[in-house]
Amino acid sequence: MLLKVGSKGDDVKKMQEKLGLVADGIFGPGTEKAVKDWQSVNGLSADGLVGPASWEKMFSDVVVSSNIAPVDGLKLDKLGGHIPDAVISQIPDCATKFNINSSCRLAHFLAQCGHESGGFKATQENLNYSADGLKKTFSKYFPDNLADSYARQPEKIASRVYANRMGNGDEASKDGYKYRGRGYIQLTGKDNYGAFDKSVDDDILNNPDLVSENYALLSAAWFWNSRSLNALADKGSSDAVVTEITKKVNGGTIGLDDRIKHFKQYYALLA
Repeated sequence: MLLKVGSKGDDVKKMQEKLGLVADGIFGPGTEKAVKDWQSVNGLSADGLVGPASWEKMFSDVVVSSNIAPVDGLKLDKLGGHIPDAVISQIPDCATKFNINSSCRLAHFLAQCGHESGGFKATQENLNYSADGLKKTFSKYFPDNLADSYARQPEKIASRVYANRMGNGDEASKDGYKYRGRGYIQLTGKDNYGAFDKSVDDDILNNPDLVSENYALLSAAWFWNSRSLNALADKGSSDAVVTEITKKVNGGTIGLDDRIKHFKQYYALLA
């Protein structure tokens, strides 16, 4: 179950009645705001999405654990209130396709995704850099005063920075922007989009926004699998293992303390 803006039907009507709203069975902006307010009061992630965790909390007489597909015997409702319901609902597909199917693997995976996306909030790369930001982050692409003519123009910035690599065409092709980072672990570059495209039925190459809209977690799971990170996760639950995985994901150890903290939290819930 996942109710969100645009959903319709009896479940929406039942939820609206519970929240004291006009029960028209249509999940619109007003219902979303009421859901967010209710989630905040009840200690849940206020994302405005009603998945298994929010539904169970709202209707204590409804048992939803059977509606959440287990991952190798794990009950995913343990994660309710700790990560968004929309993320929980995507986990079974990731587990099936990429074998993220043990407590240790899943905890490691979610810890990395959560950190990389700022708590499962960012689904695409923020390229709105100032001139100073460009000089600090992408200095080799913006020598002298070139950054001044690119500042605060994400399309131009990505088209230059990602040109002629990762399968992208030159700057004029704008492939760098078309295939900019999306998903919870920033799928980037035409080659990677093309490889991920083979994992889903949708045409990702021609509709890259689908990665951020529909496949934020699954694209991260594809990346995870492409780097053989299940094998690293199987080494255990030590800080050293989190560090090793972080280097594969991040290229360094930026945010390591936060990744370790969240791994321990998720592992305690799932183990």
